[in-house]
Amino acid sequence: MKIAFSTLACPAWDLNRVIDAATKLGFDGVELRFIEFDDRLWQRPEFRGDELKQTIRQLRDAGLRICCVDTSCFFHYGEARLRQESLDMGRAMIELAGELSAPAIRVFGDRVQPGATRDETIRRVAEGVQRLAECGRISGVETWLETHGDFARAGDTKAILDAAGLENMGAIWDPLNAFSEFGEDPPVGLAALGSSLRHVHIKDARRTADGPWEPVLMGMGDFPAAGLVDLLRDRGYERFVSFEWEKRWHPAIPEPEVALPHFMNWMKSAMEV
Repeated sequence: MKIAFSTLACPAWDLNRVIDAATKLGFDGVELRFIEFDDRLWQRPEFRGDELKQTIRQLRDAGLRICCVDTSCFFHYGEARLRQESLDMGRAMIELAGELSAPAIRVFGDRVQPGATRDETIRRVAEGVQRLAECGRISGVETWLETHGDFARAGDTKAILDAAGLENMGAIWDPLNAFSEFGEDPPVGLAALGSSLRHVHIKDARRTADGPWEPVLMGMGDFPAAGLVDLLRDRGYERFVSFEWEKRWHPAIPEPEVALPHFMNWMKSAMEV
C-alpha cells in the first residue's frame, strides 16, 4: 500500500508547505483538495504555465505523486445548468490532473434531491461520470466516484458505476462514510466494490452523546480502522490509502501539525502487525 494525505487536512497551507510536510513525514503522495483555502485548483498560479512546470519538478524531486485531484463536482442536481457547471469544473480538473500525471479526479453522486427519485438521481450521476470518463480517456485520467451521501454504501456506488459503463472510471472507497451513516462494515463494502476499487480514504471518528459523529485522531474512535488496514493487506491492495483529516469542515479539530504525524505513526504501526 502507498500512503498519502488529502490537503483537506491542511486547507490553509501553500503548496510548498504541503510538499515539505509530505516529504519530511515520509508520505508517498498527496491528494489535492485545497491550497490556501482555494479549491478551484486549475486557476491557481502554481498549476499554470511556467509555475506548473516548477511544481512538477518539485514533486518529482521530492519523490511524491499526486494520487488524485479532488473536485467539488456533484451530479445529483435536477437542474441541467448545475450539472453542466460540474461537468465544466470536472473537465478543467481532468486537464490539470493530466499535467500532474495524476491517475484520476474525484467526483460525488451525492444526495437524492427533493422531488427526485433515487432512480432518476442514479441516471443523472451515471451520465455525469460517464461524460467525464470519456473526456479523460485520451489523457488517461480516470473519473473516480466517492462512496458518499445517499450512495455511501459501496454497493450503491458500484451500481452507479455499472450504469455508467465502468470504462475509465472507478470508486474511491470511504468506508467510514458507510459505517457511520448506514452501519456498513468494511468487509461488506470491500466485497461489494470488487474490481472497481481505485483509491481508499481512511480516517477515524466517534459518535457523540447527541448522535452525530466527530473526527478524532486515528485509533481513538469507534471505526475499526486497524481492521481496515488488515483487510486491504489481505486483499493484496497496492494502491493509495489517503488520510482524509477534515480540518476544512471541522476547524476545531487538531491542527495538521498534530494529525499528520500522528496518522503516519499509527499507519506504520498498523501495517507492521
